Amino acid sequence: MTVSAVIVNYKARDLLVRCVRSLRAEGVDDVVVADNDSRDGSREALAAADPAARWLDTGANLGFAGGANRGAAVADEGSDVLLICNPDLEVEPGAVKAMVAVLEADAGVAIVGPRVENPDGTVYPSPRIFPGLMDAVGHAFVGFFKPDNAFTRRYRMLDLDRGVAAPDVDWVSGSCLVVRRSVWEDLGGFDESYFMYAEDVDLCWRAKANGWRVAFEPAASVVHVQGASTDQRPYRMIVRHHRSILKFWSRTVKGPMRALVPVGAVVLAVRAALACSQRALRAARAR
Repeated sequence: MTVSAVIVNYKARDLLVRCVRSLRAEGVDDVVVADNDSRDGSREALAAADPAARWLDTGANLGFAGGANRGAAVADEGSDVLLICNPDLEVEPGAVKAMVAVLEADAGVAIVGPRVENPDGTVYPSPRIFPGLMDAVGHAFVGFFKPDNAFTRRYRMLDLDRGVAAPDVDWVSGSCLVVRRSVWEDLGGFDESYFMYAEDVDLCWRAKANGWRVAFEPAASVVHVQGASTDQRPYRMIVRHHRSILKFWSRTVKGPMRALVPVGAVVLAVRAALACSQRALRAARAR
């Protein structure tokens, strides 16, 4: 299977260059950088480091979903697989081959996510479940005071052995994933009504609704800095995060549970306010 990589960039110049370099080391020939109006010298830095990488100026900040869709639209038409990722990560040796190997070995898998590590070597909980109401509320509020609670553990699948492949998880982080080109096109890519966050959850949800499976492959490893772009506007991103969660939940909840959507909106608004307050407190303490 041939691979095209699509990197959605927003003011991540130096990290972007390292990301592209790591993809080249993995043998990815077609690299498209969809830039969301960075204006930080990213284009010039990339042109100097890798003139063959293709630059797509989206013309505005379209969010992760919009940027990824624009980049995928101009990726090499002959590619069988799209690798979608953030600019603030580096793929480890063998990662791309390991993810593609899952698709080649199992015709029922449409999307594969790698083991995502933080720069300090800790593991980010990339594979997760679609949480039920109790787990969602418990994770949202108990997590503020007790991060290692039962609700969060279930939602983030913290008891999953991150060294063992999981051929059928609910969803994987969009910070880095590979997807069959045919499935991506059938689903219409990411839903652009999610400016940031939950577009990966939604994509996996729709793929599974169409009979496909989502896999986690720990033999593929990436190191993700996280927050290189979103930390530039943290409070706006917190609000967008909660708004996207509400959008996903309101679209997927069925039956009598739909009556709780307005309640969910209030709950998420309260949590967003708490998250902003927590962020502000940490920033004040760091001064």
